[in-house]
This record gives sequence, C-alpha cells and structure tokens, in this order.
Amino acid sequence: MDNSSPAPVTVADDYIFACRILLGIKALREHLGCPLQDAFVAFTDRYEVLRRERPDCFSQTHEEYWEGFHS
Repeated sequence: MDNSSPAPVTVADDYIFACRILLGIKALREHLGCPLQDAFVAFTDRYEVLRRERPDCFSQTHEEYWEGFHS
C-alpha cells in the first residue's frame, strides 16, 4: 500500500504566521507556477491547516488576521 500523499506547501508558512498575506500569496504563486486566484486558494487552505495544527503560532484572532484584507 502506498501511503504517500502530497507534502503540504510550506513555502508560505512564515508569511502566514507573520500575517504577510500578499507576500505569502506571491510566494505560493511563484513556487506553484499558478494563477493568482489559485495561489490565494492555496494560501487560505494552508492558513486553515496551520490554524488547526499550530494555533499558538498566531498572534491575532481569525477576525483580526483578515481585517482590512479584501480579495
């Protein structure tokens, strides 16, 4: 049985923890070679995983994190 699954894209984790949303999206776009919208989806997906797995690494609440960001 093959238990391999795609490794999570961690290239933007530091940006996610630092609330550097645009830089994180840019890093994912460059890393994945995908359109901007796909990079945004990858960013938000990874954000949700990190919120669940490492909540203590965030200094803001979910609401504070996204305050002022409009896509």
